[in-house]
Amino acid sequence: MSHRLAFRQDGTFTIVQFTDLHWKDGGDADLQTRELMKLTLDAEKPDLVVFTGDVIYTGHNTNCTDPVQAFRDAVATVEGYGIPWAVVFGNHDTESMITREELMQVILDHQHTVTEAGPKEIYGEGNYTIELMDSKGRPAANLYFLDSGSTSPLPHVPYYNWVRRDQMNWLASESVRLNPADQAEKLPALAFFHIPVPEYQQMWDTEVCYGHKHEPVCSAPVNSGLFTTLLEMGDVIGTFCGHDHVNDYHGTLHGIRLCYGRATGLNTYGREGFPRGARVIRLTEGERDFTTWLRLENGSKITEQPIHQPENAK
Repeated sequence: MSHRLAFRQDGTFTIVQFTDLHWKDGGDADLQTRELMKLTLDAEKPDLVVFTGDVIYTGHNTNCTDPVQAFRDAVATVEGYGIPWAVVFGNHDTESMITREELMQVILDHQHTVTEAGPKEIYGEGNYTIELMDSKGRPAANLYFLDSGSTSPLPHVPYYNWVRRDQMNWLASESVRLNPADQAEKLPALAFFHIPVPEYQQMWDTEVCYGHKHEPVCSAPVNSGLFTTLLEMGDVIGTFCGHDHVNDYHGTLHGIRLCYGRATGLNTYGREGFPRGARVIRLTEGERDFTTWLRLENGSKITEQPIHQPENAK
């Protein structure tokens, strides 16, 4: 059974997306990340925080020696504020020292998390749904969370993993469950995962986008069909990922808005003149749309990002 949260009486629901914290050992960079999170929470007062992967960094070349403590420290600010929070795993969260199953148990020990382990019979850990109710207690919107994995499971296919067929089948069945046939219109939904789908590159090449692209779209080298699944479901109006620390653009492809977060962690690679921050998402009850902006580490609110005109538009 999925968790349920509710729109405010004013009809809004605000989400803060923190991504790629890469928390290690509580050193100076981690503490700067914590200050950024505090600043953002104080300014935005969200109804939900979503961590879109790489909350901690457990790679082999790291000074993270205690992943359990690192994770607790990374989410302590949000937990301390008493704000509901959700997580999807990234490729660096469980590279060594801890498994996804073990880290999920650490997550579930927290009082204010709305994360779920998800069905055991499908791939990954942390495939789940959160339902949003309107101010009168009726279903109003849905949030989908997916484990996009870590590295490719096939020795002859390099680089990153992808959302698997059984996950997509589960996702489509969730959409059917939450949108009965006698319902006049499907409820709007958002989807959160760590590794972008290849369509983020297609969108940059062919559509008007807003924001920055300072590195390649590091998606899986194969296309598993997640974007097509979302199109066929017909309820997802936006997706949110992380993974690529110096990309923060968003745009619309075939009616779905594909959005990058803004990398939050100061303990990992970035770009000179590209401050860390967070993406903020606001849903409004009864609307099949959302507004989004960035909150940066210097406290500034960025509501308008640079316009990118596609080079390969038809």
